Amino acid sequence: MDIDATYDAFPLADISELPGLIEKHPTLVGLNVTIPYKESVMPFLREMNEVAASIGAANCLAIKGGYIKGYNTDAEGFEKSLVPLLKAEHKRALVLGTGGSSKAVAYVLTQLGIPFTRVSTKEGPGLLSYGQLTAEILAQHKLIINTTPVGMYPNTEAELPLPLEGVGQQHLFYDLIYNPEETTFLAAGRQHGAVTKNGFEMLVLQAEASWAIWSRQGA
Repeated sequence: MDIDATYDAFPLADISELPGLIEKHPTLVGLNVTIPYKESVMPFLREMNEVAASIGAANCLAIKGGYIKGYNTDAEGFEKSLVPLLKAEHKRALVLGTGGSSKAVAYVLTQLGIPFTRVSTKEGPGLLSYGQLTAEILAQHKLIINTTPVGMYPNTEAELPLPLEGVGQQHLFYDLIYNPEETTFLAAGRQHGAVTKNGFEMLVLQAEASWAIWSRQGA
């Protein structure tokens, strides 16, 4: 497909630079938002679609005449890439991380009727800490999803502290990271017999959803 468009990177030191960026580039029709700004971008939006509003995070912005509308295409990309892998044993999930990407994952799991528990570095209401995880807990949660940047390039050797003795062939390890192709998280799951999936397909699917939004000029 011949697309008359350019897709550039605009690194920001702080999300407060977003209005100035848009003013400087008046031909922008949209932006993708990545870590760590998917939640902090919300106050800059004039409008958001129902999915982004429900999730509380946006990774796609449609821009028209300075009017910014937020969407969350991460949810669509994640769901479409996850569903073909789900089996009857994937009745409960652990979601590693609590950032904007984890909120899109939580939204999809809720829509699919899969109960989940979030895992963070510190325990809190509705949260388990990594220190609280046991092999038994992992054995009871056959779907484990990493939404953290742990293991992402260039820190590819970083590992999540998981008691992997509870992992077996019925497990599905899904990592939103796509660079490297196999993170330490996915490698550990594979070594214990789990099915593994990285975030590349999710990336492509969310990009296609973003392009569809921009093609409608934010309608």
